[in-house]
Amino acid sequence: MLDCHAMPKVTITLPVAEGEDPWTSGEIEEVRQELQDDVERLSAAVQKSQAELDELFSESNDGAGRDAADVGSSNFERDQEMSLVRNAQLILDQAQNALKLFEAGEYGWCESCGKPIGKDRLQIFPRATLCVECKRQAERR
Repeated sequence: MLDCHAMPKVTITLPVAEGEDPWTSGEIEEVRQELQDDVERLSAAVQKSQAELDELFSESNDGAGRDAADVGSSNFERDQEMSLVRNAQLILDQAQNALKLFEAGEYGWCESCGKPIGKDRLQIFPRATLCVECKRQAERR
């Protein structure tokens, strides 16, 4: 008897650059899992950094009665934490975008030239959305 509720297994394929071996199902699952883990880990890091930043802002006051060096140190610490929050958020956005592309079946294609990003590059840097050549050109600008 056939189970009419059984979901058909969906086969995901990812593009490869010229000369690369095709993706195996295990490699595809590994990249998907790494992207999901990145999103979870980075979400937690952003939340933690934001909480620390909020604490720094709540502890600060207008500086009345405080030594100028203390005020300067507090401002520096706040600026550093704000930079960490921004950086963590940018990396989280990249991971979320890559996972969204993966789930939409559009993962692995360069968003600039439309060519395959390349299996080797994606295995090293799963959040990549540009092929090596387009990334090089973007960094020259």
